[in-house]
Amino acid sequence: MLFDYLALGEAIKDIRKERGLSQEVLSGLAGIARTHLTMIENGTMKANIETVCKIAQALDLRPSELFALVEKKQTNTK
Repeated sequence: MLFDYLALGEAIKDIRKERGLSQEVLSGLAGIARTHLTMIENGTMKANIETVCKIAQALDLRPSELFALVEKKQTNTK
């Protein structure tokens, strides 16, 4: 099975919005450029594991929790 980067972006965006964070704030907390986060959320850029871990930490999640949300999104779209 291929990893669904679009589902990753959607999961990050959903959590960010649930927590009332702007892209500017989340990207700052994660130590990445806002444009980089935008492209990840839109699925136009593949995030490496280091970046996913930074984003998860900025969202106060374990990476495994973020991946579980991605998996849930993938299951719900099938």
